[in-house]
Amino acid sequence: MNLLLIRLIIFAVLFFAGLKLYRMYREWKLEREDSTQAGSQGGQMVRCAWCQVHLPEDDALRDKGQWFCTADHRDKYLEERKHED
Repeated sequence: MNLLLIRLIIFAVLFFAGLKLYRMYREWKLEREDSTQAGSQGGQMVRCAWCQVHLPEDDALRDKGQWFCTADHRDKYLEERKHED
């Protein structure tokens, strides 16, 4: 009877350890899929008219048909264009 109880305890520990490992694997897999989808959902890449850096369209600013990475670069670009005209 004592041996049966020990076997039952060992089986329970192994079962819960396996369940924990399965849950960790499932979370890791979901995180990996989410990060892959997040990278692909960033949208089209555009180039800042001032510094030529590429960035996702969702993060960029658009003004007068040009893309900019920051409002400061937009202002510098438009100021430069104003002096050229």
